[in-house]
Amino acid sequence: MTVDSYSAEETFAFGMKIGEKASPGDVYTLLGDLGVGKTVFTQGVAKGLGIKETVNSPTFTILQIYEEGRLPFYHFDVYRIGCVEEMDEIGYEDCFYGKGVCFIEWADLIEEILPEHHMEIRISKDLTKGLDYRRITVEEKKPSV
Repeated sequence: MTVDSYSAEETFAFGMKIGEKASPGDVYTLLGDLGVGKTVFTQGVAKGLGIKETVNSPTFTILQIYEEGRLPFYHFDVYRIGCVEEMDEIGYEDCFYGKGVCFIEWADLIEEILPEHHMEIRISKDLTKGLDYRRITVEEKKPSV
């Protein structure tokens, strides 16, 4: 599925729809360059989960946990991770395979530990369509047969 967004509000609203439909154990990877709106999208997801707390990118803490919504929300930003082994120290498996919803920004940096089944969300810009334009692509990733 691909969605064209022409504003931060539209990006937020699409994230909110994802959050409203999210189920326990869902894992989403979030890919895109700096400044494409990953945090705005994630804030929409949190709102869709019923989280009222301010959601910011956990760039320096790597993981932020929100438990006030209808499901626990595990928000990872692995941009600054030095090696995949650091994820063990955080206890990522409890989040990836738990009963909450997991969002992982910069997930391509930890591909080898991602669950085989997850949803990949890719956000990209196209300046020919305007400064606020974003293309948001959601693709289900399944184990190879």
